[in-house]
Amino acid sequence: MSVFNASIVSEIEAAFAAAVASRVQGMIVSADPFFDTQRALLLAVAAREKLPSIYFEDEFPNAGGLISYGSSLAEVYQQMGRYAGKNPERRKASELPVEQPTKFRLAINLKTAHEWEFRCRRA
Repeated sequence: MSVFNASIVSEIEAAFAAAVASRVQGMIVSADPFFDTQRALLLAVAAREKLPSIYFEDEFPNAGGLISYGSSLAEVYQQMGRYAGKNPERRKASELPVEQPTKFRLAINLKTAHEWEFRCRRA
């Protein structure tokens, strides 16, 4: 397994280029607010480099990406509201129990999957 980091826009292209040079066969894009703001670039570079990628939220396959798996953002926001409601006396965060997401979504863009299948057969 290889790890390619990107924390600024110019490093995204470099990370994908390094992945291709390393002959990886797929990319996992981790959950990060920065990556969420760079969705279009990530999708464009993955398509250009012909590198199947899995993302952390279903907005990526909705925009043309291949696959996503992650917590449901709608459920997380609802859970945050319920969590805040459990603290009417404004206790310190360190005094509150830890909660984690309980619902996860797998999204596959079938159109993109068929395109990748076609590309793989031609290669």
